[in-house]
Amino acid sequence: MFLDLLKKAYTFLFDTIQTVLLAASVFLVIYLFLFRPFEVSGESMFPTFKNGEFILTNLITLRFSSPTRGDVIVFQAPVDHDKDYIKRVIGIAGDTVMVQNGFVYLNGQKLDESMYLSEDVRTTPGAFLQEGLPVTIPAGDFIVMGDNRPHSSDSREWGFLKTTELIGKSFFVYWPPNQMRLVKNGQEAKN
Repeated sequence: MFLDLLKKAYTFLFDTIQTVLLAASVFLVIYLFLFRPFEVSGESMFPTFKNGEFILTNLITLRFSSPTRGDVIVFQAPVDHDKDYIKRVIGIAGDTVMVQNGFVYLNGQKLDESMYLSEDVRTTPGAFLQEGLPVTIPAGDFIVMGDNRPHSSDSREWGFLKTTELIGKSFFVYWPPNQMRLVKNGQEAKN
């Protein structure tokens, strides 16, 4: 009787440890190679994202294809590689970007940002993207900006984002639960 009880306890303990290790392994593979959660810290993407929201980011997509205009991406901050930033892709390699009179111009045309910016938002120039001076994006680089232009450290200040700094493409806000939603590309409906 005692041996049967000991055998059942051993089997239960062994099965539990095996299940926990398997679950941890699956989680680790998903976290390292497929999807990773990121917390929005700050107001640089407001109103698209609010401070404290959690976003699921796809780590695989950008290994096989480059971000497109309008994508929301997470990357290592160019000014501090210990931090991660979340911004929107404004321009890709070969594009010419210019800030003039409060608006962004892409390849000589005023960029329609109405899907993620309200009409009253103006884009100010910075140390890198200066008023009225067009900049052509080299191969492997991007220009990114926060949706909350007055409160965003982005390409206007620190320049091009390198492909090597990319982490992933954000696709789903999962926290808080009453704010769950898909992250939309700001240019999809226009292309």
